[in-house]
Amino acid sequence: MNVENIRKDFPILKRKVNGKQLVYLDSAATSQKPKQVLNAIQEYYEKYNSNIHRSISTLAEEATEAYEKAHEKVAKFINAEPEEIIFTRNATEAINLAAYGLFRSALIKPGDEIILTEMEHHANLVPWQQIAKEVGVKVSFIKINKDGLLDLNDFKSKLNKKVKLVAFVHVSNVLGTINPVEEIIKLAKKNGSYVLVDSAQGIPHIKIDVKKLNADFVAFSGHKMLAPTGIGVLYGKKELLEKMVPFQYGGGMISEVSYKDSKWNELPHKFEAGTPNIEGGIALGYAIDYLENIGMNKLKEHCDELVDYALCQLRKMKNVTIYGPNSDKRAGLIAFNVKGVHAHDLSTLLDKDGIAIRAGHHCVMPLHNLLGITSTARISFYIYNTKKEVDKFIESLKKTMKFFGVEY
Repeated sequence: MNVENIRKDFPILKRKVNGKQLVYLDSAATSQKPKQVLNAIQEYYEKYNSNIHRSISTLAEEATEAYEKAHEKVAKFINAEPEEIIFTRNATEAINLAAYGLFRSALIKPGDEIILTEMEHHANLVPWQQIAKEVGVKVSFIKINKDGLLDLNDFKSKLNKKVKLVAFVHVSNVLGTINPVEEIIKLAKKNGSYVLVDSAQGIPHIKIDVKKLNADFVAFSGHKMLAPTGIGVLYGKKELLEKMVPFQYGGGMISEVSYKDSKWNELPHKFEAGTPNIEGGIALGYAIDYLENIGMNKLKEHCDELVDYALCQLRKMKNVTIYGPNSDKRAGLIAFNVKGVHAHDLSTLLDKDGIAIRAGHHCVMPLHNLLGITSTARISFYIYNTKKEVDKFIESLKKTMKFFGVEY
């Protein structure tokens, strides 16, 4: 990878913040967008802006073709079929679609059980929690060990014939832990359970094959992998999507409507009611083109190197607590705290040096409570970051610690 050439594709990286060159270390929250994606959005509005699946004009046909092509690109990217790719607003909506469209409506019954993990994002915890309260279902959580890894023995002990669903995060957005997806799915399937994988932090870094994994559902967002906000994906096995009831009703998702009843459209249109985020879907396709042109293996290797480098620097410092496993089991992010300094204060002072990080509970409050903390600071990397930026971050962090009178 020629990172300097890649950086030229990202206009925002030329920006200065507080008079300093921007160092963007918050890609786990949302990635920046290359000009190829930005140009795709502009081209759509300037050349063929039209609604899809409705008119037979040249513009409408071009827009429809581009939107359908985007489904095909996503499907190929994860080795699925185009009709198994549902475009949503984000990973959160994708998980809710599966939760309420199938599990709440058909599969979850009183007395059933759902297994999650102690490291779940709220998006893959709250929907199941609320369904469990409504229906009368038990929710249990796979424990994590002191290294931030899932305790698979604990998982095995919780599996029984009442467990209808195992839903878990591919990569923790706090610990950075890359969970053993294949092993978890095999154990769940052997138990007769359905599986949903929240891969919002996984797919942007790790190439996956949904057929090989054998997951029933996989959810992810476009904005964490170079696409704009407002576009997400739910992959679902065709036979399950056909059993699901729509999450939203209206135009586009129907095949026939009378004053008495309605019939649903074929997949994936059945779940894409109303005018969708057309330009977002098209731009997601261009983002995938960009990532594949670089190579997902090269992308992961690059982010792994940055994580190794940053961890090495942070571990040399006193009064810095790092959360999560070693780099060989960690994706491209590091959450940490400085003794006696609130994460928000760290973020504020780093921003004065033009360094953007994340601070807070990262929509994972239960895990923070489990760790006995209220918040963490988090740095996260993507294809456009460099070791030089890590050096700037470390330098600014030391300056910040000195300001607060904390030894490093």
